[in-house]
Amino acid sequence: MVNPVWVGTLMFGEVPIGVRLYSARERRGPVLHQFERGTADRIRYVRVNERTGEEVPAEKIVRGARTALEDEYVVLEPEELEALLPHGSRTMRIEGFVSEGSVGPLWYASTYYMAPRDPADARPYRLLHSALDRSRRAGTATVVLRDRESPVLIEPTRGVLAASTLWWPDEVRAPDDVMPPVPYTALGREELALASELVASLSADWDPARYEDSYGRRLTELVRAKAEEETIVHRPGEPERPHRAGDAADGALQEALRRSLPHGRAPGPRQPSRGQGRRTKRELLRRASELEVPGRSKMNREELEEAVARAGGR
Repeated sequence: MVNPVWVGTLMFGEVPIGVRLYSARERRGPVLHQFERGTADRIRYVRVNERTGEEVPAEKIVRGARTALEDEYVVLEPEELEALLPHGSRTMRIEGFVSEGSVGPLWYASTYYMAPRDPADARPYRLLHSALDRSRRAGTATVVLRDRESPVLIEPTRGVLAASTLWWPDEVRAPDDVMPPVPYTALGREELALASELVASLSADWDPARYEDSYGRRLTELVRAKAEEETIVHRPGEPERPHRAGDAADGALQEALRRSLPHGRAPGPRQPSRGQGRRTKRELLRRASELEVPGRSKMNREELEEAVARAGGR
């Protein structure tokens, strides 16, 4: 068990629910520190007075903020900051409900699991979880966490409630604020069809177990090998071909899309089959299954098309 990052009350209408928030994520893998080369001496950061260069003890440090004038600051005492906290800073009051999935990933900051604070809170906690799960909605509120007030989204996940802090609207940048505009280019029907087919061929349900932190694994192996005075050699895969502006030309783009499709696709424009449009691999697999074509699961699209045509003419 880990320590909660926040303990307070969640208000569901006039129903109080005592809750605790626990961080839902943590970084894994070796932690890299800094050392002076040739020694075992750690490099550490200390708080120093930039004018005198002397270290300052924690109890003598206060916080401050820059004013509108350059190089002018005001000191903010702890009691002044405490007085600014909203009334009931240990309370989250659900203000409304939004449809599941209506808040895009751009708005999410951090996510915490929410647990009942006491056994008596379990019943209203489960009631809220079930109501949200059945209605496919999420509750909206605000929370003061780590000296910062944030919007928060409360939603069911993995059998419990989760509270996700969100960014404020003025903190989310518009694309035009940080990057040049994307030039407009007209898209051809063939390349759009190829791109759509590629998306369809690679579509699958989200399964995080399919992904691996290969760098973290290799780093762990390197740390272990060096600790045991072994040698480890990492052989990287094929280097990526550098991309050039000309690669996006119409012909090259379409050819790259065809090569990206499972088992490839013969270059050239689509040729419709006799009497019908070109069928997808999924449609051909379904038809091959109906015709009991042997070895169909290992065939590419062209082989399936030929096998289905032969089996259908028997």
